Amino acid sequence: MQLLKGQKVDITKGKGVRDLTIRLRWNTEHAGISVDAAAFLLSGQNRCERDEDFIFYGNPVSRDGTVSHTAEGENEESLLISLSGIPEQYARIAVTLTIYEGEQQNLRMKELSGLQLSLMDHKNGEELYRFDYGTDLSDETAVVAGELYRHQGEWKFSAVGSGFNGGLAALCKSYGLEVEPEAGNEAAATAELVEKTETIEKVLEKAEGEVDEVEKAEKVEKVENVEKSETILPQTAPAADVNVLSSIDLRKKIVGFTLVKKQLTDVKARVGIVLDITGSMRNLYSSGIVQEVVERILAVACQLDDNGSLDVWVYDTEFSRLPPVTERDLGSYVFTHIMNNDSIHKFGRNNEPPVMEDVIRKYTREEKDTTPVFIIFINDGGVVKPTKKVIMASSSLPIFWQFVGIGDSDFEVLKQLDTMGGRLVDNANFIHLDRIEEVNDEQLYDQLLNEFPQWLKAAKAKRIL
Repeated sequence: MQLLKGQKVDITKGKGVRDLTIRLRWNTEHAGISVDAAAFLLSGQNRCERDEDFIFYGNPVSRDGTVSHTAEGENEESLLISLSGIPEQYARIAVTLTIYEGEQQNLRMKELSGLQLSLMDHKNGEELYRFDYGTDLSDETAVVAGELYRHQGEWKFSAVGSGFNGGLAALCKSYGLEVEPEAGNEAAATAELVEKTETIEKVLEKAEGEVDEVEKAEKVEKVENVEKSETILPQTAPAADVNVLSSIDLRKKIVGFTLVKKQLTDVKARVGIVLDITGSMRNLYSSGIVQEVVERILAVACQLDDNGSLDVWVYDTEFSRLPPVTERDLGSYVFTHIMNNDSIHKFGRNNEPPVMEDVIRKYTREEKDTTPVFIIFINDGGVVKPTKKVIMASSSLPIFWQFVGIGDSDFEVLKQLDTMGGRLVDNANFIHLDRIEEVNDEQLYDQLLNEFPQWLKAAKAKRIL
């Protein structure tokens, strides 16, 4: 079936398609034009929440393996998407084409022809839909070919086919990824892009005006929550070398904004994380969610601790104090130091007091200091009642316990923290995040740092700090 620009069609509903191949083809007027296909995995806010959500030949497979990129030939690339396995945090998948160094080399989309997108059932190779587009493109250097998106529990496809100025750098910016400019003649390029750069929102609105070509019941949905374009500098290195800020860099920026909001910019603290490694946590470790949690908390440590390191403990019935994690060794930290470490007791039952006592021992005896301590305690339920006694006993110490409950347990003990008496100051807080992987960074950091400022004030008043 041939699609028209602006048309939306069902992909999974009534078709049983589980794995989808998206094949992109094009022709070039001369051999000097290089074209790259890519996919942006987008959250409900229509942005990439981390750099790894940008899938292209330099990052060909998503973290969970559900989206992969392959180059089929000189003028053809494909994306294989396992629709049934896409994590819930992804609401859309934008499919794009960009001309490599189009702005720098004065190459434009009008120099391409035969732009075609095919949607195929990967299981049997059947072509479900074909979308020919691009005849209306002119001076653009990128194009949003189409979007897969969720609708009432199913996947649909929107034929967009609208051009975008500014090349890959501007495209990344509009989807929430920050690109650091390389050295070079940036001023002239900036002036040019200020005049020409559009946001994804404007591009899709342009497509929306052309939907009348298709007789259909529904309107083309508008993309919301896209930040307005700022001055953007183009890439000057090959696409594989685009200096996209790492996810930890982006998260440090978000933490920085949160510290300003909480009036904590002048605060220094030692930061530690205690990770539940009981049996019910097994899937969260194997799926990479715990690794990501460590990265997200490391961003807090990098902003609060002059050493830029995060102290780490894991526990079940026993506990282990692990080497601190830094940006340098973050990449495989959970696998190397936890999952592949036979000395760690794993996947037993809960027993919080021993690990909490070791935290206290480290900061008040081994490394006695007046610097406040901020502990993020990750737990998925089953906290033993003696935990309350440790919290009460440590209320006169320079340690704040931020408990984070994940999963659907009732957290009976932790819910009593706000009403717990017998303490010099309120030294603990509890937040419940059912699926922490679906909570965006802004929300996470806002909740993590919500009561820390009040504790600092109270601890100073009681001369704990």
